[in-house]
Amino acid sequence: MDLGDATRMILTESAAHPELLRVTRQTHDRLAQGRRVPHQDLSWMLKEAARKNVFPALRSRYGAASFDAMVTALCREIDRQATASASAAGRVAI
Repeated sequence: MDLGDATRMILTESAAHPELLRVTRQTHDRLAQGRRVPHQDLSWMLKEAARKNVFPALRSRYGAASFDAMVTALCREIDRQATASASAAGRVAI
């Protein structure tokens, strides 16, 4: 699953949560334009979806396998960017 699909999944269940809807829509639009989305935004979106209890609706609508693929895609990108940022910060500090 790619990041666009993962954000689209969250977007479909975010209507009841205006801030989550806004950030998820912006994230999806940036990805659709081929732009990079900072890991902080992806992380916030994933945490907020969990905090607003959107996960059960996602799992019910898309199934456990698709839900797991969505979370995995987002977490891998978050980790990839965070690791690269930490490595770059370590090189600059020297």
